[in-house]
Amino acid sequence: MFNHSQNRILFTSVLLFICLGAAACMNVSIVGGREVKKVKPWMVSIQNQAHHICGGTLIHQQWVLTAAHCKEGLKSSQSVTVLLGALSLTNSKNTQRIGVLEYHTPKTFNWDTKADDIMMLKLKSKVKLNKKTVDVKTIPKSQQKIPDGTKCEVMGWGSTVANAAVRKASDVLREVEVTVLNRELCGCYYNSNPVITEDMLCAGNKQQNRDACQGDSGSPLECKKSLVGLVSGGTGCGNPKKPGVYTFLSKKHLLWIKSVLKKHWNSTTL
Repeated sequence: MFNHSQNRILFTSVLLFICLGAAACMNVSIVGGREVKKVKPWMVSIQNQAHHICGGTLIHQQWVLTAAHCKEGLKSSQSVTVLLGALSLTNSKNTQRIGVLEYHTPKTFNWDTKADDIMMLKLKSKVKLNKKTVDVKTIPKSQQKIPDGTKCEVMGWGSTVANAAVRKASDVLREVEVTVLNRELCGCYYNSNPVITEDMLCAGNKQQNRDACQGDSGSPLECKKSLVGLVSGGTGCGNPKKPGVYTFLSKKHLLWIKSVLKKHWNSTTL
């Protein structure tokens, strides 16, 4: 019969075995993804001087949801715009381009730990809604339950080449299927740096050379057509030992979104 000390040793050994064994077959994904064939009306390209920086999601006629760490690549707000209704970044047909008026990030955002890596952009004007090309993605009214092993989709215009010296945005929107990973196992991959909290998700893909890469940050993670997270980070692109880390639309983050809308747009309707 095991005593408490032996049980702890056994648990640690099993967890280490799982980490080492699974690391060889799990990673994230838009490197190696597939081209999206139809416009995703809520999908946004956030640009600086017309160059793609991050992805985002239109959650209201005048608000875009993205990752807080994207702000580093957005210098002067005068040169920052969002492109909506695009499938190809170089084809402006049926697209809308609108400037950014304000940035809002939680005071608790931490660049190093990626805690609360979430940001809202208030646009200079309301977008013109059109269900085929530009439309709002409704965020969940409450935190969604996402079991380990759930199949989800992530999309973006980020780099499609993992090891290129200079990474260039994809001209065409791409997507890939990922599988939600146990937080404890994900923390094992990262050696608790960052610590994977309940406000984060990890997801990967069994095929190698698939990853969310530079330029995909802030892009939406959808599970069963529901918006549940945002691309936050990872280590490299297509690294089989480092699953993708996502900002989870947890109860905490949903309350923050509602508070921003209430304070800055006098609206709490989602």
